Amino acid sequence: MTDKPLKISLESNGKLLELKLARPKANIIDAEMIRALDQALSEHLGNAGLKAVLLSAEGPHFSFGASVEEHLPDQCANMLKSLHGLILRIFQSSVPVMVAVRGQCLGGGLEVAAAGHLILAAPDAKFGQPEIKLGVFAPAASCLLPIRIGQARAEDLLLSGRTLDAEEAHRFGLINAIEDDPEAAARAWFEEHLAPSSASSLGVAVIAARGQLYAEVQQRLGEVESLYLNKLMKSADAVEGLTAFVARRPPEWENG
Repeated sequence: MTDKPLKISLESNGKLLELKLARPKANIIDAEMIRALDQALSEHLGNAGLKAVLLSAEGPHFSFGASVEEHLPDQCANMLKSLHGLILRIFQSSVPVMVAVRGQCLGGGLEVAAAGHLILAAPDAKFGQPEIKLGVFAPAASCLLPIRIGQARAEDLLLSGRTLDAEEAHRFGLINAIEDDPEAAARAWFEEHLAPSSASSLGVAVIAARGQLYAEVQQRLGEVESLYLNKLMKSADAVEGLTAFVARRPPEWENG
């Protein structure tokens, strides 16, 4: 593709960085999208006056998830390394990251969103980690969801692969609010609560709020990435599930 996967703009006199996934309707979190997001954050997060990031998406859906083709054995190590690097950059950001979600927010898309600080969702939003249905699991979500919604609810999503509507996601604590226009609501929240604050003090407050979670998530993410690559991807069923999805056929499990 030659079109850029991400639209980048600075708003509110440089205080708000807006990043918009720009490959609707799926907005797949593939290598090019990951690279564009990571580069934009790397370039702008150090700006002294920046007070927030707003991550949103063009089209009816936030993201269908990561590229399944890039999960296949010959590419998955590089894909996981880059995706997890992006997720850590978001999670460890000293600038609050707001996420506005419409439609489906699944798989790697939800992992990226869950690394942020505030998630606002439209009434039609859907959230899920369907990886188990493909014979794999969601490494980053396995680390982030227990922190965000608690262990029991995280296991519900990770082991079932089921999808939550906006109401259930709100009850779970996965999202902060349901808004008819989540982007506008995020900008309003920014103008009311973040824009008046000192950027430097806000940055310290963000670091303080997440505290020891930085080291915990970084360590856990390394552990589950190793589990994914060195155990899961050595199994026949993981490869079969991914291959079957790409081929648009039902998987034939060997249970091994």
